[in-house]
Amino acid sequence: MAVKDFKSAYKTIMDDHFASEMEISFIDGNRRETLRYAKVSWLIDGVNKGLRYGENPGQEAALYKLVNGNLALGDVQTIQPGRYLASDVELVQSGKHPGKTNITDIDNALNILRYFVDQPCAVIVKHNNPSGVALGKTLAEAFHRANMADRVAAFGGAIALNREVDRETAEAIASQYAEVVAAPEFAPGVMDLFGKKKNLRVMRVANMSRLQEFVGEICVDFKSLIDGGLILQTSFVPRARRSADLQPAQATFQGREVRIARLPTEAEMSDLLFGWLVEAGVSSNSVLYVKDGVTVGIGTGEQDRVGVAEIARDKAYRKLADRISWERFKTPYNSLKDLDARAMIDREVAEKKGGLIGACMVSDAFFPFRDGVEVGLREGITAVIQPGGSDRDAEVIDACNEYQAAMVFTGQRSFKH
Repeated sequence: MAVKDFKSAYKTIMDDHFASEMEISFIDGNRRETLRYAKVSWLIDGVNKGLRYGENPGQEAALYKLVNGNLALGDVQTIQPGRYLASDVELVQSGKHPGKTNITDIDNALNILRYFVDQPCAVIVKHNNPSGVALGKTLAEAFHRANMADRVAAFGGAIALNREVDRETAEAIASQYAEVVAAPEFAPGVMDLFGKKKNLRVMRVANMSRLQEFVGEICVDFKSLIDGGLILQTSFVPRARRSADLQPAQATFQGREVRIARLPTEAEMSDLLFGWLVEAGVSSNSVLYVKDGVTVGIGTGEQDRVGVAEIARDKAYRKLADRISWERFKTPYNSLKDLDARAMIDREVAEKKGGLIGACMVSDAFFPFRDGVEVGLREGITAVIQPGGSDRDAEVIDACNEYQAAMVFTGQRSFKH
C-alpha cells in the first residue's frame, strides 16, 4: 500500500464559502446598531487569496475587517472602523500566505505590545501565547532577549516588533526559522534578507505607531458556542498600568491585620508592571516570572495555580540550560552529548535556580493558598504581583514576609480564555 502524503494537507489552500461582506445588528426596541465587515484578501502571484485555512488544514476560514458602524454599550464606544491592525495587515512578503493562527498570533502580540511603546520591545508568540517578551535599549537587543528567553519555543514563531526593523535585527531573525514577522516598517535592505526565507510571511502594520491609543479602549468580544450560540463580553482592560495603581498587600483574618513588610524597589516595581501587562496576553490559569524586562518562565493554561507556578519554574530551569548550552557550544541542551558539559550546565543552572533569583512572580488570579506563591519564593523571587481577594490572603502575605519578599495587589483579575 502506498504511503499517504500527509504533508500535502499543510500545503493545500482552502477555498472558502464565506460572504464578501458581513453585518451584525444589535436591536434594542426601536434602536438598531449595525457593525459592517468586509472580507480581507491579499493579491498573491496575481490572484486574490484570503486566509490559507483555519486552525487546522481542512477548516475553511475568512478574515473580516470592520468597515462601518459603531456600537454604544452604556458610556462605552467601541473601536471605530479604519484603525486597522491585525485585521488588515499589509502582506509585504507572502511566503506561505497567512492562515488563521498567523493572524491571531500577531493580534495577541499586538495586544501585549500596545503597553510598551516607549522603548524597543519584541514579542514572540506561539499558539496564541507568548514564548518570550523583552524590552531592550535597541530593537536587536529586545529581539535577542525575547528569543533567548525560550529559544526552542521561538522556532517557527510569530515575531512582532514595535520599531522599524533594522539590518542587525533582520539578520538575527533570518538566522533561524520564523513563520511571521510583523513591524511598522522595514529599513532599506531588510526585505532582501527576508526574501531569502521563501516561506516567511512579512507583515507591515502601519498603525503600530498608534498602538498606545488602543490602551484602555474596549471592543466587543465574541465567543461561539457549540450549538451556534454566542457569548458577548466587553474586552479586558488592565486597570493597573502604573505604580500608583497598585496597593501594598494587606488583609484581615480572624481579627488579625496583616501587611506586607517590604515594598518593591524601583527595579522590582518596573518588572512587576511589565509582567502584569504581559500577563494580559497569556492564557489562564497562568503564572509568569520576569526579570530585568524579560520573561524568564511562562506557565499557561493550567487548571491549578500551584501546578502552573511549577510549570513556569521548570521551564525557567530548562530554558536557562538550553541558553547556556547554545551560547557556549552552539548546541541545544537536549542534543548535547558531552556528559561533562551537561553536568557543568546542570550545576550552573541549579546554582542560579533557573535564573529566578531576584525575579518577580506574576499571577493572573489570587493565590487560594500560600503553597502557590511558595513555589516562587523557594527559588529566590523577591517580589509578587497578583489581584488579591483570596480568603487566605493573610497566609500568602505571611509567606512573603517570611522570605522578605515584596507583594502588591492589582485589585483586578486578568483571566484570558
